Amino acid sequence: MTEGPTPAPAGGRRPAPGQGAVALVESPVQLLNVLEWAHVHPPAGLAIPAARSGPEGAAGRAAEEEEPAAPEPAHPLTVVVLSPSDPTSRGQLRRMAELARDEGAVVRWFEARGGRGGLLRTALALAPQLLRVRRLVIGDPFSRLVQVLLPLCRSVKDVTVVDDGTATMEFTEILTRGGRLVRWHRSGRRMSPVDLAFGLFASAARRKLTPGGRHRVELFSAMPATPPPGMALRTNRFAWTRSRFGPPRTLPGTDLIGTSLVETGVVDPERYFAVVRSLAERHGAKRYFAHRREAADKLHRLAAETGLEIVRPDLPLELVARRGPVGRSVLSFPSTVVHTLPLALAGTGVHIVVCDIDQEWLTASASPRAHTFLSGITDTARNLHGLPAADSASPA
Repeated sequence: MTEGPTPAPAGGRRPAPGQGAVALVESPVQLLNVLEWAHVHPPAGLAIPAARSGPEGAAGRAAEEEEPAAPEPAHPLTVVVLSPSDPTSRGQLRRMAELARDEGAVVRWFEARGGRGGLLRTALALAPQLLRVRRLVIGDPFSRLVQVLLPLCRSVKDVTVVDDGTATMEFTEILTRGGRLVRWHRSGRRMSPVDLAFGLFASAARRKLTPGGRHRVELFSAMPATPPPGMALRTNRFAWTRSRFGPPRTLPGTDLIGTSLVETGVVDPERYFAVVRSLAERHGAKRYFAHRREAADKLHRLAAETGLEIVRPDLPLELVARRGPVGRSVLSFPSTVVHTLPLALAGTGVHIVVCDIDQEWLTASASPRAHTFLSGITDTARNLHGLPAADSASPA
């Protein structure tokens, strides 16, 4: 990857080796939340442009996927992208990477999942920087890639965990009760040999992310998460998003936000098709914003059976909605956006509506905690943001 020159901080001096923050991200939303964190708590020397940074200028440049040689000169904020495999996520991450560069950050792109030896090559390339980093920002504490890299961060003094969607709520609950760092939809499943092999890294990661000892841990979140004792909480109000985008033009009708609960094996596919069709008819929905992990054949069928226009966002939905156009009403199943969109769209007149997941829609293989967890997302969204409930009567 070709990187631009390091911006000098105020006073003309570059930060000494080991200074600055390093962020480990694997999804577009994680990178968005790193930018939100840097906006309200900028690392020393991070250049925040005074001009608005619109999407057009950033969109025209494709991120290169070459690993820079190590060691590197120090930078105020280095974003390490551990690239995912699916094309939609990769495309959104390329766009987000350019926005991060526009904010003065340095982006390093790694194919850690790129075949045999990808993780080892990534760890070797990052080791010189991670061994001396003092401030670390993590997008997904459940990630095995992150958990493998954490032991390299021996000098870290400050750890910030930014939102990775609703998993943030699960993360704080696990730290409080001392459980394993396992995502909620995998809870209760039999552990595979791979799970057992990564168990040591997961245990070490939990210790590193537990407040106390020689390091401080901070949570930067827009979610209704309750951090364990000793963990600082900083609220993400999407100040960067609101300063850089919008306000949006609103369209008549309703936009429906899709979910990947079918792909994760939580919701029965036939139930989901029936529910989406029913919601589109009852609420006059025109467009369906697909989750980046939704399968193409599922989306083709939805378009054919419902008449909805399928939209594949090229950026996280918070940015897409903020720049517009967006429907006057936005209807969502339980997901991160029922907590983030009310903040990103504050003052725009757009109404967010939330639809509960009925117990009958769940698959037989869904985690025993699935319905409780999903209900908690919608209940807290209603209490915190005053969101109305959709007419979600189960279709026959």
